[in-house]
Amino acid sequence: MRITGLDVHVLRAPDTGRPHWVSHFVVPRANEILVRLRTDEGIEGIGIATSYTPIEAAIHAFQSGIADLIIGADPLAPERVYQTLFALTWQRRAHERGWSREALVRISAAVDIAVWDIVGKVAGLPLYRLFGGYRREVPCYVTCAYYRDGKDLAELRDEMEMLKAQGHTAFKAKAGGVGLAGDIERLAVVREVIGDDKDLMVDVNRGWDLATAIEGARLLEPLRPRWLEEPVRWADDRRELKLLARQTRIPLSAGESELTGYGCRALLEEEAIQILQFDCTMMGGFTEGRKLAALCELNHVQVAPHHDCFIHAHIVAASPAGCIVESFTDPERDPLQAELFEDPPRIAKGWLTLKDAPGLGLVLSKAALAKFGEQIL
Repeated sequence: MRITGLDVHVLRAPDTGRPHWVSHFVVPRANEILVRLRTDEGIEGIGIATSYTPIEAAIHAFQSGIADLIIGADPLAPERVYQTLFALTWQRRAHERGWSREALVRISAAVDIAVWDIVGKVAGLPLYRLFGGYRREVPCYVTCAYYRDGKDLAELRDEMEMLKAQGHTAFKAKAGGVGLAGDIERLAVVREVIGDDKDLMVDVNRGWDLATAIEGARLLEPLRPRWLEEPVRWADDRRELKLLARQTRIPLSAGESELTGYGCRALLEEEAIQILQFDCTMMGGFTEGRKLAALCELNHVQVAPHHDCFIHAHIVAASPAGCIVESFTDPERDPLQAELFEDPPRIAKGWLTLKDAPGLGLVLSKAALAKFGEQIL
């Protein structure tokens, strides 16, 4: 079998004029690369890469010849395909073509996921079974409580009531964007609305220095967070996570901001986090994601990937280390989860149930592709 063609779309959502902020940056409502691979045996695969930075660098790479390295490749050899693309990050050819390192990391992830989709379809198995088949249902939480211009506690309360009514049993709220007193007040509202029987996670998006993180963790303890995510600034986060872990009983999590699997490995080596949150759509695809899940299992760390629940559910369901997946069920925050796929896996009462269709088991919505997509190749 050979890859005989590919088409690429950039997925964007229109600007509503009222962005969603985390502690110190705006999160795009949609900023993704969609790759569709075709083979000489008529089997197709899809893959997605997520980017928080301008996506023009990836567009340039696709439009200046990187597809030539994908056409003709064997899609049943995902390790070889992935290594061919990832190795460009240290090769002269990338510099000569103007292919940025981050763009190559994203592209290698999207293509890898599409290749694995083909592998699953050839095998006639859903990927979660091919990867290990530990279970079919996985816990699912909703991310919420973003900062927005003019958003007060009443609006926050309305948001949480809406998400609670959807049946969620776990909620991850943003912090770090205002002072500690303001954040504790916001998070107390979240806890009040969801009740004491639901899980509350807190995500700082690397917005606190170490002293603030230590004090923040102390103030958060009465709210009983299930975990505290990326609590410290980026510059020395591995060491500061280790120092923070010595002073709090709240489990710490991190990983979504790493550019490689090696960065995630380094987080585990510090023995500071209890939950690893790599993102297969931002780096490594399933080829690296499976290795990281195995490494987590061997190091007694749980796997709770960042973003794209319909993609990452296959990793979480496959492994005994699999913990939970992240969802965005407010279409105003992420319209792609709501619209990109026809009849996606069901999310209900805090659980996501995977289907037995082969590969990813996802069918693209033509309407959503027309609405959000721009074909670039």
